[in-house]
Amino acid sequence: MDRLTAANVFITIVQRGSLTAAAEVLGMSRAMVTRYLGQMETWSGARLLHRSTRRLSLTPAGEHTFARCQQLLLLANDIEQSHQPEGESLSGLLRISSSHSLGSSVLAAAITAFQQRYPRIRIDMHISNQLVNLIEERIDLALRITSQLEPNLIARPLHTCDSIICASPAYLERAGIPQHPEQLSCHNCLTYSHFGKSLWNFSRGDERDAVAVSGNLSANDSLILLSAALAGAGIAMQPQHSVGRLLAEGKLVALFPDYQLDQMGIYAIYTSRQHQPPQLRALLDFLVEWFSGEEAHQRLRGLL
Repeated sequence: MDRLTAANVFITIVQRGSLTAAAEVLGMSRAMVTRYLGQMETWSGARLLHRSTRRLSLTPAGEHTFARCQQLLLLANDIEQSHQPEGESLSGLLRISSSHSLGSSVLAAAITAFQQRYPRIRIDMHISNQLVNLIEERIDLALRITSQLEPNLIARPLHTCDSIICASPAYLERAGIPQHPEQLSCHNCLTYSHFGKSLWNFSRGDERDAVAVSGNLSANDSLILLSAALAGAGIAMQPQHSVGRLLAEGKLVALFPDYQLDQMGIYAIYTSRQHQPPQLRALLDFLVEWFSGEEAHQRLRGLL
């Protein structure tokens, strides 16, 4: 059997978490995937996977072999690409993690443009509002909106994310329009991933206000809170890319236009600069370029 193919099959099994899922991605029968895995275990002289009814996990020998297989495929890829035009040469699978709001409002358009330039690169999107472990989940790149970066990860800044305090006209007619951030304590505020009260930080010139807000609904997904705000449930803090068009259409009303909220960064996060697949390098460079362009600017303002 082809050892390069066996190495690719083994990597795909680990990335997808099962032999059946790997077979679907690779367009092989499950029996053929099992044969290639057996070839890898014979080649390495050790068992590579712990197998249970619930999940697969790497043995110590499997961890070592997985890293070596990645290096082997990188070398083979470099040889293959050395005499091909750039857009036609890059291929392979990239696993990307993103929040729901950023993925649907901004990232989907960027990935579409990227694959038009590199049509042989396949993208597997993982949409989650939870912080994922890039190594355990086999994620190549995570797009995150944050003001606090984890020290053990490598982050490449792409853009900034502005937030807006907003509510529906129906809610404001019923509950009144707050004129100062401190009045939010008397309103039903829809909070994100917090227990009890949350702090919303406002600034205006030298004035700084940290306002404790609370309400009867919290969620770990900003789009759930957005839907609730549109239905008149309360006041929400939302990324501008989610609400720009809704504000322009009058479906939501922006509050406190003279105040600024804490600005967060949009980052591309990955685990290592060494042994980085060329398709991941291409994606990182492309995202830096794309986020500096006019389409990204319009999408981050929520106008597209």
